[in-house]
Amino acid sequence: MTARLLPFLLIFILHFSANAREGMWLPMLLDRNLEEMQEMGFQLTSEDMYSVNHASLKDAIVLFGSGCTGEVISPDGLLITNHHCGYSSIQKHSSMEHDYLTNGFWAMNRNEELPNEGLAVSFLVEMKEVTNEILAGTDSLITDTAREEKIRENSAIMVDEAVDGTHYKASIKSFFSQNQYFLIITEKFTDVRLVGAPPSSIGNFGGDTDNWMWPRHTGDFSMFRIYADSSNRPSDYSPNNIPYHPKTFLPINTSGFQEGDFTMVYGFPASTQQNLYSEAVKQIIDQRDPDRIAIRDIKMEIMNRAMNADAATRIKYASKEKSVGNAWKKWQGEMKGLQRINAVELKIDREKTFTDWVNAEETRKYKYGQLLSNYDQLYNELAPFQKVKDYYDEIILRGTDVYSVYRHFNAFQNNNEKLDKQIEEKFLQKHFKDYDTNVDETLFIGLLDKYHKDLDQKFVPLSLSKHYTKRDPHSTLRKIYANSILTNQDKLNQLIKTKSRAQVINKIKKDQLYRLFEAFNESYYAEIIPEYNRISKILKQLQTDYVAALMDMNQQQLLFPDANQTLRVSYGKVEGYVPADGIEYKYYTTIDGIIEKDNPEIYDYDVPDRLKELYAQKDFGSYANASGQVPVCFTASNHTTGGNSGSPVLDKNGYLIGINFDRCWEGTMSDVMFDPEKCRNISLDMRYMLFIIDKFAGASYLLDEMKLVK
Repeated sequence: MTARLLPFLLIFILHFSANAREGMWLPMLLDRNLEEMQEMGFQLTSEDMYSVNHASLKDAIVLFGSGCTGEVISPDGLLITNHHCGYSSIQKHSSMEHDYLTNGFWAMNRNEELPNEGLAVSFLVEMKEVTNEILAGTDSLITDTAREEKIRENSAIMVDEAVDGTHYKASIKSFFSQNQYFLIITEKFTDVRLVGAPPSSIGNFGGDTDNWMWPRHTGDFSMFRIYADSSNRPSDYSPNNIPYHPKTFLPINTSGFQEGDFTMVYGFPASTQQNLYSEAVKQIIDQRDPDRIAIRDIKMEIMNRAMNADAATRIKYASKEKSVGNAWKKWQGEMKGLQRINAVELKIDREKTFTDWVNAEETRKYKYGQLLSNYDQLYNELAPFQKVKDYYDEIILRGTDVYSVYRHFNAFQNNNEKLDKQIEEKFLQKHFKDYDTNVDETLFIGLLDKYHKDLDQKFVPLSLSKHYTKRDPHSTLRKIYANSILTNQDKLNQLIKTKSRAQVINKIKKDQLYRLFEAFNESYYAEIIPEYNRISKILKQLQTDYVAALMDMNQQQLLFPDANQTLRVSYGKVEGYVPADGIEYKYYTTIDGIIEKDNPEIYDYDVPDRLKELYAQKDFGSYANASGQVPVCFTASNHTTGGNSGSPVLDKNGYLIGINFDRCWEGTMSDVMFDPEKCRNISLDMRYMLFIIDKFAGASYLLDEMKLVK
């Protein structure tokens, strides 16, 4: 087994590489990147970026919800993130009477700010390497299972000790494929209130058509406020809470920027896979992305057809459709991008270099000699089980709304908690608020068709297959769905109100739809997951050894760990790109482009009348650029991924110039392989955000609490 401990996390770089802008760097180690950053124009110190002893830029950055980034822009806890990050909160407050998705929402005073149950933000307090402590006592352990158990034991002890007697939270995160470990200490705030959001015709302008694309004209922002108790500490929602006073907040640069200017993105990127083996990349291109795209084609077509036909359905399914469409389009760009740069061949070339390095020394041959051949065998074994897992995840687990009702009552029958009628009724009310029987039934039948048709029949539950031996399987499935108690809110409420726990369980367990889902799960967890997990566990250990070997081989390079939703800094410069032969994109767009795209017949391009009035009158206030137009979006060469949505884009002085919200479609393969020629992050220009708040929404009082810097 390869030794896990390597000299002090990362090795100092002697010469920066040509593509040094690639990377998502740990903020407490930025002193190692400082020389290059300063050569590119950076004016701050590493202490300005990250410090435990005094306020630094990290203290203005939050993990927003479970998967986005946000930043504090005022001394009273005013927070901004993307519109699509706040989308579900906006949607939950929306109804036919108060359609905040369509019309926008602006609290004109703090009493009008709306609480959001379940929404939280977390600040990083401290992050430190604890590899030696976490791996203590593992060297003498023979099996991987014993080693993992010891790591869990050490981690639990360290987490408890780290936050004992405090209100902080702690976790242990692994880096470089379990070769190193860090202790993460955070402060979590749960009273986060909606302050403002533009209408979707601004915040989601261009919709799925423009998603992942450039040029872009989307005002992708929303505003929240963090509240705390009288001691400025986290507190659950209370009308007595007061605005949180952060250690620091981000000033906003209103004078703009030029092509070539230094930029950095500070946020919580979720996941990258920069060190995948070539066969894994091939599987993404040839199997995983095509499979998932095809399944989501079905979901998107069904949802969009229903949403276009009915306004109430559009409100119910807006957030769901957006979630489905986001990855759907990203996977298309990823697949094409990996093919375009010949990613598999590039990986194979690196593996040949690795093999030559291994064979050059007997000690290395002993340590690493079997790594690559083991990879080939294991990925071939994994492929059929990976296919079933992707189908199960997309069709069963995330396919229909009714499955969440099944999961709820499945969990209920497997625990010993008493029947709490109020809790159950609250769950049902929340679920059925955004549920449509016709849409969900159509999804149910369409997706099960694909499951049955595409997979090897040995992986399809008999409970499903038997319906397809009949003349009209759709009719049978439709009856199962329509007659199920799981799809009927009134019947479920009546059952809960009038029956005991045992009677509720007994009734639901006899339901045909419930039993069909049970059959899927029994088959999946008995036949697929054990083998999938067995192979994946070996691959995980192999990846640990492979990354350790790569670090050993590349001791003269500054390496960055894959993203894992910990705070990171990426840096680059403002620049456009060439997406294809004969096409060159400049680095910014303006309000002119919004008017050019205006089409009242298409929901995603229906520009609000108020915005058209401001444009016609050239009423741009102080937010126009030197050419007299309001800048809207811009591109830069910062390495970003999911989780960076909402991240601040900062200039050389640490001033806020934009809010990151997307990547260009040609560069979405950057999670696997970064292409410095085409990988660009897309951001909202702060001047457009200020323009919308001030001139469009008339909420200029919000600007009074910001620090605007020219």
